[in-house]
Amino acid sequence: MKLADQSRVAVVGGGPAGSMAAYFLMEIATRVGLRLNVDLYEPRNFSRHGPSGCNMCAGVVSESLVQTLAAEGINLPPIVVQRGIDSYVLHTSDQPPVAIATPVDELRIATVYRGGGPRAPEGEQKWISFDGYLLEMAREKGVRVLSRRVAELAMDAQGRPMVGVGNGEFETYDLLIGAVGVNTGAMKLFEGLGIAFQQPPVKRGFVSEIHLGVETVQKYLGNSMHIFLLDIPKLKFAAVIPKVEYATICLLGEDIDKELAERFMNDPETRSCFPPELDWRIGEKVACGMGQACQCGPKLNVGAAINPFGDRVVLVGDAAISRLYKDGIGAAYITAKAAVVTALFFGVSANDFRRRYQPVVDGIAKDNRIGAMIFWVTVFYQKWLFLRRGMVRMVRGERELPGERRDMSRVLWDTFTGSATYREILMRALTPRFVFRLLQATLMSALSRTIGGGMRDDPSRPSSG
Repeated sequence: MKLADQSRVAVVGGGPAGSMAAYFLMEIATRVGLRLNVDLYEPRNFSRHGPSGCNMCAGVVSESLVQTLAAEGINLPPIVVQRGIDSYVLHTSDQPPVAIATPVDELRIATVYRGGGPRAPEGEQKWISFDGYLLEMAREKGVRVLSRRVAELAMDAQGRPMVGVGNGEFETYDLLIGAVGVNTGAMKLFEGLGIAFQQPPVKRGFVSEIHLGVETVQKYLGNSMHIFLLDIPKLKFAAVIPKVEYATICLLGEDIDKELAERFMNDPETRSCFPPELDWRIGEKVACGMGQACQCGPKLNVGAAINPFGDRVVLVGDAAISRLYKDGIGAAYITAKAAVVTALFFGVSANDFRRRYQPVVDGIAKDNRIGAMIFWVTVFYQKWLFLRRGMVRMVRGERELPGERRDMSRVLWDTFTGSATYREILMRALTPRFVFRLLQATLMSALSRTIGGGMRDDPSRPSSG
């Protein structure tokens, strides 16, 4: 069961996973002398402002992924990359913020808009959608992009997938790739194909884009991603990310609700990142005193789908699996390419995908289990004051060290940006040097507060080691 010359492939979903799958199909097939007819179904217009063009994502891309995409021929121009992030600021509830440069130069990150960006006055758009750019690259490779919503999926008598768009007519294909994401209802269509597919588990997050203006963003956020480790129940991670004129607020945790979002956004540490006159409100329609704002509560993939493939059918990206709480675009790239390589070089049967594609999904799932443990430890540190102070003291002490010796700084950076796998992060956190420095910083922090009568650590004094 293999693809042949002039085989037809349908890709349902035009986000990063779908666009990259279509791109790789055409690119790799051309290299091996195979001519394919690829149709990509995507009803959204990613150039439109606001929810209609949005893919509900914070839009953080690691430098390593930018370089990987460039090696694949996907070069992101400056009009797509909103800002290069070269440092982070760590905020906790009880100590002054700590500004840390990127531990290693190669670990910078880029920020992008997944859709046309938040609502903005006419004529003010100064960017191109990341998703729209990938979709256009697929089109340039010869992919036929159909701006139509898929209404029905089925199998014909020969076991070939059929795609219907609601007019009673179907198109028949030799391979169907699902890249529909967890924030659409299209995954239910794949559950009805008889391949025993079950959707991945999800949790609720929170993303808000607040318009501040270029000067205000630079003054309060600069080129830094602001990371918050606050003792707020159910909140595992929070970040404020600069994007030229806008600030993106991203909250991850246990089903973020309105009350938790308001508690975070009204916390003094959060307020310190914004001008005091900013007036935000959480609700269906968000207004803020300095400009327009968008917000959403996207579903977040927190596990692997069951059986994300069948004969002539395979699901990629969020529909199959994603990196836990970070680097969803990276996971889209990995799964899309793995599925395409399997289809082109090995076959399109369920057994082919089980042998060649499922191990890739399993590898991400295994790493996510390590990630869940790391985030549990992070939450543990947020709750215990003496541990939090020790961690901050260690980070402060590393500012004078060479990049390769900034152990805690790099662990935190990689945990929250997707620049490394969770397994790599865990291995670095288990080295004798890391453990010794963390214990030393925690002990010194506790002693300094006891001897100094509760005084804060001196931020100008690096710890030894």
